[in-house]
Formats: sequence, structure tokens, C-alpha cells
Amino acid sequence: MGVSTAYYLATRKGLTCTLVERHEVAGAASGRAGGFLALDWNDSSPVGRLARKSYKLHQDLAQALGAEQIGYRPLETISLSAAAPRAPGGKGRPRLGAALPGWLDGGGVVATSKMGTHETTAQVHPRKLTLAMWAAAEALGAKMVRGVVRGLSVDGGSNVTGVEVEGVGTLDADAVVVALGPWSGQASTWLPRLPPVGGQKAHSALLRPAPGAGVTGTAVFTAYKDEEGRTREPEIYPRADGTVYVCGESSATRLPADPADITIDSEGTIGRILEVAGALSSCLRGAEVVAQSACYLPVTADGLPLIGRVPGVRGAFVGAGHSCWGILNGPATGLALAELIADGAVRSVDIAPFDPARGGHEFGAV
Repeated sequence: MGVSTAYYLATRKGLTCTLVERHEVAGAASGRAGGFLALDWNDSSPVGRLARKSYKLHQDLAQALGAEQIGYRPLETISLSAAAPRAPGGKGRPRLGAALPGWLDGGGVVATSKMGTHETTAQVHPRKLTLAMWAAAEALGAKMVRGVVRGLSVDGGSNVTGVEVEGVGTLDADAVVVALGPWSGQASTWLPRLPPVGGQKAHSALLRPAPGAGVTGTAVFTAYKDEEGRTREPEIYPRADGTVYVCGESSATRLPADPADITIDSEGTIGRILEVAGALSSCLRGAEVVAQSACYLPVTADGLPLIGRVPGVRGAFVGAGHSCWGILNGPATGLALAELIADGAVRSVDIAPFDPARGGHEFGAV
């Protein structure tokens, strides 16, 4: 959210923007997520309009920054239910509502259905997208300061006047955007009315199948019953660069204070993801494991993101809490915040449902 906001602010003439980065650009979920995009999957929630706007902005970014440079492409998307050979309950007669790509040759399929087409689902490479947006923002004059923010400078009228960065000093500012993902709640020490943001941990692995494996551009949402009767639900995203991103296995592991300290829970956690991927596809079973990682999805108590002014301090804004839809909704959130800062109002999309002053923010209250 920080880079997206910086990008759209940088396109405004006469504005200067500084990104304060503790770790590295795209160093957490922005660089480790799956990058799946869906036009209409949020239509039944208040996030629907935001998602539709952002889906279009991703298409615009692919044109502006280069589709290949950010890993953008449309996808077919299917759901797949399968069972291990000795899974309890039997398999029954398969119900195939969507054709299986040839690389999903593992057997045990119980049901399939189509979830999205090239018109309604797509993907980006999150790290490539984030770095490309930041490079473009820098080219337009945005600057980066490395350090940890320890507070805000506020005048007697409760207006932001600066940002206090450890080891750097105070950076003059008349607007500050809190966009720290699951760490956004740390800013409540200097913004007491900032609603809480938590983190939900998820794990992933990046695979590289052998050349010629024939893995095509179909995203797969799975439900796999193992031999002990447990249902596992990894997601499989083939990428345009020939790698395959697989993710799942959420946990309630405590969020570390520093994103540099994130580790996977155990080799077994990643192993369970790889086990399902390998059971569904022989070319994934023998694929090289390029990377294993974990990240935290930023979550709020009511499940809606926080986008807008932070109550109590003029010039303080927040963009956080997008859960698993952070990459999808990043562009529209950044554009909305840029409009709010530069123009005083948002014209591109309605952000009223995401007002940080809406109430009901305590975890356990909803």
C-alpha cells in the first residue's frame, strides 16, 4: 500500500513523496504473496467496487510498466476436489464441471468447476510489480529513507508536521500514510485512535518444473482429502516465468516485531503443501523447490480494510488490513489515498465502507 500510494502521489505535479522503509521494498507479503487477481469475487461484499476498480488499474499498470516486467497475464481459474488413494469416505463418481489441464495428472479427482476466465481472473508477480511501481515513483521524484519510524511531530492544532525516524531525525511532512501491513498497529503508539490490525500467517513454496513440463496458465484452488481424512486447501498459481507458486497452511504464529525475523513454522508445514501439489501433478512432484517462505496477511476485526483519515490527527492516513486481497486492491487503495491527500476527496472509488472511524474494531467484537 505504501509503494502504491507513493506511485500515484508521484504522478501529481508539485507533490514530493518520501517512503520510509524499515526492511526492504517488497520484503514481506508484498513480495511473497501469490499475486492472484479477481474482478468479481468480492461483489457480494463492500470490497466489490474497490476490487473492480483495482482490477482495471492492474491492466493499466501492465500497459504503463510492461506486462512482462510485472508478471501480469490473464488466467483461467478452476476449483478441484480430490482425495488420496486411501482417504476415508470413498471418492464417488467424479463430477467434472471444468476441463483439467494436462499437467494435473495425479488422479483422485472428485470434482472440478470453473471459477474464472481470462476476462475475470489474472495474476501479477507481486515482487516485480512492487519494485516496478517504486522504480517508476523514484523516476518521478519520490525518495526513500531507510529507518524505523518512532513517532510523529504534531502541532498544537493536532496537525501532522513531521515524521520522527530513528537515527535520521525528523522529516518534515504535512501528510503521513501508515501502510505497514500487519505491523500497522504499531503506529497506535503515536496515533491512539488508529484501529488495530493483526496478522494471519501463511506459507508458500516456489517450484520450478522441468523444462517442457507443459504447465499452463490455470490457477487451481484445491480441496484435497488426505489419508487421515483431513482436508487441505493449497492454492496453485503457475507463473509466466515458468515457476509455480503454491501456498496454504495458515497458522496463528505470533507476528514478529521486525519483518526480517519471519520464518517458516517448520519443514513439515511446507512439506504438506508440496505433498498435495505432488499428488495432483507429477511434474510438480519432481520440481525443484526454488524458495520456501512465510508472510503475514494484515487483517482487521470486521474483515474490511482501513482506508482513509486516522481520527484525531489531521494529515494522518492509513491503508492497511486487506487480508488476502492486498495485491489485488493495492492500486485502487493507493490511488484513493493519493486523491484524498492531494485533492481532499476521493473520486475514483467509494471508500466510505473502509473509514477508520467506522467503529467495531476490537478483535473478538465481530
